[in-house]
Amino acid sequence: MPEQGSTDGVGGPIGLIGGIGLTEVHVYAQRPAPDGLYSGCPHVHAVTDEGYFVLRGRGRVEFHDPERGFRILELGPGDYAHFPPLVMHRLISDGDLVILGMMGNAGLAEAGEARIYFGPEVDADPESFARLVALPRERGLEGALERRDAAVRAYAGLLRRWEEDRRAYAAELERFFGVHCHAMASLRATFEEKVRQGPSAWAAATLERLRGLPGRPAAEGGVFINRAGTESAFGMCGVLRPLLRLEALPGSKAVKASAGRPPA
Repeated sequence: MPEQGSTDGVGGPIGLIGGIGLTEVHVYAQRPAPDGLYSGCPHVHAVTDEGYFVLRGRGRVEFHDPERGFRILELGPGDYAHFPPLVMHRLISDGDLVILGMMGNAGLAEAGEARIYFGPEVDADPESFARLVALPRERGLEGALERRDAAVRAYAGLLRRWEEDRRAYAAELERFFGVHCHAMASLRATFEEKVRQGPSAWAAATLERLRGLPGRPAAEGGVFINRAGTESAFGMCGVLRPLLRLEALPGSKAVKASAGRPPA
C-alpha cells in the first residue's frame, strides 16, 4: 500500500482528522521511580491541549498550576480527561496503565513544545538539561527511566513546597512556566506553520464543504490506516506507539500527512 508522505507545502489538511495527534502510551512500569511509584515524567506543554482516554489498567494523573494548586484525578478503563497547556502533569500507573493520548495540535510536542520538570538548578544549566533530555536517544529504555528518575527527584521538592509553603510552590511553577514559554518563543513560526497545515486546514476544509451546500461536496474517497506496531519510542510518560504514518487503501487518492517523531 502506498504511504501518506510528508507535506509538500501545497495547501490542504495533513495528518489525522482535525489535525490532532494520537499516541498509545504504556506508562513506565519497568521499575518504580524514586518515590516508589510507576510513573512518567512531570512535564508541561506551552500551547497545546492534551487528552487521555484510558484503554487498560488504572492509575492517576497529578496536575499542578499556580491558580488551582495540586490536584489528583483517578483514572480507570473508559475514562476520558483533557486539560489545557501550562498545567504540569504526571501520569502514575498501577502497573498496567495504557492510555490513548491526544494532542490538540499534532507535531508541536515533536518540535519541542513540551518541557520536563528537572528543577531550578537544571533549568539554569542548559548543558545539564540537554543531557537529561537526550538520555532515551542515547541509552534507550534505561535512559528513559534514568531521565524519569531525575525528574521525579526534582518533583519531590515541588511537592514539599506544596505541603510546606504554598507561596513558594506557586512561585516555582511560575518560574518554570516562564522559562518554558521564553524558550518556546523562538519556535513560534514553526508552531504556527504546523497549526496552519493541521487543525486550521482541516477546519477550512469543513467550512468549504458547508459553504458548498446544498451542492454535493467534491468526492475525495480516500481511506487510510495506521498499522499497529509500526512506530515506537520512549516518551516522557512511557513507551509510545504514535500514529505518525498512514497507508492508503489501494485505489484511494493520495493525500498529504505529517510525519514527525514522537516527543522524546
